[in-house]
Amino acid sequence: MADGEAGAYREFKALAEAADRKFARARDLPLYGGGDHHSRKAFKAYTRLWRLQQERRRELVAGGLRRWEIGEVASRIGQLYYARYLRTAEPRSLVGAYVFYEAIYSRGYFGAAAGAEGGGRHQALLIRYKELRFIARFLVVAMLMRRAEAVDHLAGRLRAFVEESKVAYPKTNFKEWKQVLQELGRFLKADGAYKGSRSLRYDNLFDSYPSNLASIARFHSKRVLKLKEAVLTSYRRNEVKFTELTLDTFRMLQCLEWEPTGSYQIAAKELTENGTVSDQSGPSGLIDIHLSAEISDGGLPSNPQKAIIYHPTVSHLLAVLATICEELSQDSILLIYISASGSAEQNMASQKYASSSSSHARAASFPIDKPNSHMSSDNHLWLGPRGSGGPNNLYPEDLIPFTRYPLFLVIDSENSHAFKAGHT
Repeated sequence: MADGEAGAYREFKALAEAADRKFARARDLPLYGGGDHHSRKAFKAYTRLWRLQQERRRELVAGGLRRWEIGEVASRIGQLYYARYLRTAEPRSLVGAYVFYEAIYSRGYFGAAAGAEGGGRHQALLIRYKELRFIARFLVVAMLMRRAEAVDHLAGRLRAFVEESKVAYPKTNFKEWKQVLQELGRFLKADGAYKGSRSLRYDNLFDSYPSNLASIARFHSKRVLKLKEAVLTSYRRNEVKFTELTLDTFRMLQCLEWEPTGSYQIAAKELTENGTVSDQSGPSGLIDIHLSAEISDGGLPSNPQKAIIYHPTVSHLLAVLATICEELSQDSILLIYISASGSAEQNMASQKYASSSSSHARAASFPIDKPNSHMSSDNHLWLGPRGSGGPNNLYPEDLIPFTRYPLFLVIDSENSHAFKAGHT
């Protein structure tokens, strides 16, 4: 091995370690209330790393660079793109994540590495876990982009891959991945009713702009308010979910976005289909992705930023709302969507499927109050696991401080009537 080749690989490893530290800081921060500078630093570090392996590929491969290491870098860039989408709601960031994930999958970086390269059985198992997690992330991105064919293909591949892993590593417990497959099957079955139907997103061809409505136009002449922030959360027992994305929040997330126009869809399709150049002549399988490609949809207003919280405690939810309101501008509307049961007893009841709609309350079914109870059992939401206790109850009064800002509240529960203005 030449000194130049070894030096190039050492430089790559040093940059990778520095980028990993920046990625860890960005990953540990919540996707709301600032902290975007950590994400930008991580993105800059991985972009530099990616370009290094493009420009000095032959030296790096000769120095010991393996395919799964390139796949790991590309996967991190895809994760940063996805995190940017969650933070900013920019569709182009979701497209960027899809581009990188599709490139990793089509070139089989992790699969080829685990099957063809050395390093021992333990390292091969670690690479296999990386590939399982990668496919799960790719599935979420494909779901959000409504790529039905890709979702079906990836779901089948994940099932087959788990079975292959159980055979290849008989002494390893893949129980958690069997649970992931069960959740995926329930999620796709519940969401399957929407296949072939119109998207849940607002469509410029069918949904009028607010300014086109006379009554709203008169209101705008006095004060212009825009939906800038949304907090989406659900806490139900046995709810339909995949990873930490529940069916309720998944559908609500889409309802708060504009369907991209034709020109944007064409640009995004060209980027995902033609934005990669494959060079299979070397072991690394170079991917040349246009990182600077600018695709935007200037014909539509921006999507609101969304904080998606999975199974929060009451105190955590209130802390998130307080953080977001601290940075809310005067012309902004905050939307709060909460899907939860009205009591511990109802929350423990088995639910086969989640709500078919995330915008209306369920039929009322109230438990009988205990004789010595001093508080009504139907005036709160239950955010908690099994058991009982006041700290898990979310009352309408808890949200009063946030009504200082323009607030739009959606409660998906049999106790939603308790949150009706003037009811309590």
